[in-house]
Amino acid sequence: MKQSHQPRRSGSSGKSGFGGKKRFYTDKSKPKGKGQYPDARPPAVHMDTPPGTYTASDRDKKRNNGKRGFGGFNKGKPRSDGPFSNTKLREREETPPSRNKSKSKPHKSGFAKPGFVKPAHGKPAFTKPAFTKPAFAKAAPRKVFATTPAASAGKDKPERDTVLIWGLHAVRAAWLNPKRRCFRLWLTESGKTSLEPSMGEAKEQLLKRPDAKIVDRHELDRLTPPGSVHQGILLEVAPLPEPPLHEIIGGDNPPDIIVMLDQVTDPHNVGAILRSAAAFGAGAVIMTERNAPIMTGVQAKSASGATEHVAHIHVVNLARSLDELQKAGYWCVGLAEEGEKQLSELDLSGRTVIVLGNEGEGLRQLTRKKCDELARLPTGGPIGSLNVSNAAAVALYEIRRQKKSFG
Repeated sequence: MKQSHQPRRSGSSGKSGFGGKKRFYTDKSKPKGKGQYPDARPPAVHMDTPPGTYTASDRDKKRNNGKRGFGGFNKGKPRSDGPFSNTKLREREETPPSRNKSKSKPHKSGFAKPGFVKPAHGKPAFTKPAFTKPAFAKAAPRKVFATTPAASAGKDKPERDTVLIWGLHAVRAAWLNPKRRCFRLWLTESGKTSLEPSMGEAKEQLLKRPDAKIVDRHELDRLTPPGSVHQGILLEVAPLPEPPLHEIIGGDNPPDIIVMLDQVTDPHNVGAILRSAAAFGAGAVIMTERNAPIMTGVQAKSASGATEHVAHIHVVNLARSLDELQKAGYWCVGLAEEGEKQLSELDLSGRTVIVLGNEGEGLRQLTRKKCDELARLPTGGPIGSLNVSNAAAVALYEIRRQKKSFG
């Protein structure tokens, strides 16, 4: 059987129709010509040779230097080794195929084979291992410390939802308040001398109080914010419970003066307002839950013990609280610079709520609408406004002056 190359119709001699070199499949009897076996092409193969017989030209053998490889086999001899030799092919045809080709390997030590149970019908069935749902412990509530990062270091850091308060007046008022729970007390030698009368008074009242721990001043500096005037006295207490508003105004003896703060955020100002409220007989200070400080040592120090005598209440909505107060018979007066009347021109002899805004924006629009009256303080000169804590003190003085007494 012969196959000869058809020349390319484009007329280019020595090139195939696809741009490659010529390929010849010739019979051995045909004489070799120049260019019949290109260097980059495989050798000519006799198509009528038996299977497994490979031939190669003398030129290919010379090029491979007699090495076994592509085109380097002995001419006209069948290949006797390798996976494609006649012997190997004959052995494969004679050997029947095995059903299980995988050989069983010994199991490695240290690893247990999965156990299975052989059922009655003979087929192995793997047993599903029992699954035990892990039991997760309930997360503990998040601890909130009204302290500074300095108080979080060391073995004396608070372990409960507590507040650290410092200063002689703040600690003495908390120490003598039966509603306060006190946990730990740190004192310097000078602080112990200042607090000894109050400690003796608490013993006489049979109040449960912890023993004092004597430390140096550097230890108290570490537990308090930088620059705090602790006077050698530091007390860890639990926050006081906040009564709801309806209990304050609905009791047998409701207060005749209430202070309401509209987003006053500075703890120093809030502490000073609490101190003024306690001095002029106000019964409560109402603040919002958001944009208002929580009770901290800074606020307690500014209040100078007033936190133990004036209830501070956090509410969700000031407008609804004003409606509740008005229904209870309170006259709500908001302090604003644009007020038409001065505070002294109003009748403040009855139950009164004084409403103060923050120093930046003052009272919010809805709070202004809910107030019964807007009043101003008689200020003038180059600076026509006061700090919110100072304005609260002046307003409380005027209200108390009109009431004549603390009854």
